[in-house]
Amino acid sequence: MSTAEDTSEGADAASGEDLAWSEVSPEAARRLLVAAVGAFAERGYHATTTRDIAGRAGMSPAALYIHYKTKEELLHRISRIGHDKALRILETAADGDGSAAERLADAVTTFVRWHAAHHTTARVVQYELDALGDEHRAEIVELRRRSDAAVRRIIIDGVRTREFDVPDVSGTTLAVLSLCIDVARWFNVEGRRTPDEVGALYADLVLRMVAAGVR
Repeated sequence: MSTAEDTSEGADAASGEDLAWSEVSPEAARRLLVAAVGAFAERGYHATTTRDIAGRAGMSPAALYIHYKTKEELLHRISRIGHDKALRILETAADGDGSAAERLADAVTTFVRWHAAHHTTARVVQYELDALGDEHRAEIVELRRRSDAAVRRIIIDGVRTREFDVPDVSGTTLAVLSLCIDVARWFNVEGRRTPDEVGALYADLVLRMVAAGVR
């Protein structure tokens, strides 16, 4: 997809992409992971070599293998951390206090804000799934299933309390998640809206989608 707000890869420094990996240690492993995110986002997983990644990190190709056995292991680490964060965001909202509408708005706001603030990382996390090996892919698919279940649970609660009018819960859950995730495709830190503003906008759109307040 191409829009007037297409992402510039040079925006990563401004958006603080490396902050998404603050828990990764040692520092050399984190540098390699951040470099891999940039390379995968710019060139795609299959077109990126371990030499490309090491060069971006200012290290030798041999140094990469000290921390990651394969390029696929690097992608799995990126994907696992990203999906763990996504799941934590959605389950925290689903388990929170408040009405179904308040919890759905919180889930969407926070989920969208993360995808905007870390748009380069999010593109790799969300759109390079098919490059993973079978075992790693199955692990990530399970995390995605649990994220789906968290949003579905909020929507079901809203239908039960008659806050929402949703004839197709499964389809609506998919639409909500797809809408949020797609932010990573187009968000530009130099664009008109901040991550917080996009999060608020999308929360309002989703509440309109589920017809919040219907009695």
